[in-house]
Amino acid sequence: MAALAIAPVEDADIAAVIALWQRCNLTRPWNDPAADIALARRGPNATVLAGRVGDAIMATAMVGHDGHRGWVYYVATDPDHRGKGFGRAIMKAAEDWLRETGIAKLQLMVRRENVSAGAFYQSIGYAESQTIVFARWLDGREPTP
Repeated sequence: MAALAIAPVEDADIAAVIALWQRCNLTRPWNDPAADIALARRGPNATVLAGRVGDAIMATAMVGHDGHRGWVYYVATDPDHRGKGFGRAIMKAAEDWLRETGIAKLQLMVRRENVSAGAFYQSIGYAESQTIVFARWLDGREPTP
C-alpha cells in the first residue's frame, strides 16, 4: 500500500478536490464547495487537507475549530481506492492538526442514510453522540433536513 502524503490544499488542487467530493456524493446544491474551501483557508482556525499518492488526490478532510471543539467535514476517499487505509490516514491527520492547536474534542456529522460512513467512524473509535443538531439558514432559505 502506498502511503499518503498529506498537506493543506493549494490553489491548483481546488478543482480536483471538488471533483472528488462530487464523486463521493458530499456536495449539496445549497453549499458551494469552492466557497467552503475558500472560507476554511481564510483564517488560522481551519484548513483543508489532501492526501496524495504521487500527483493524485486520494483523500481529503476539511478540519477546523471554534476554540473549544474541532469539526471535520468533507472527509472523502477516492471510491476506486477504498480499503487501503486512506480514510484512517486522513482522519489521523485531521486529529493531529486539531491536537497541535490545543483542541481536545473532535466532532463530525454523518447523514443517517450514510450507513457505511457511520460504520467507518465507529471502526476508528468514534461513538454516536446523543446531541441533537439544530440548524437555521441566516440568508432566508427554508431549513433543510
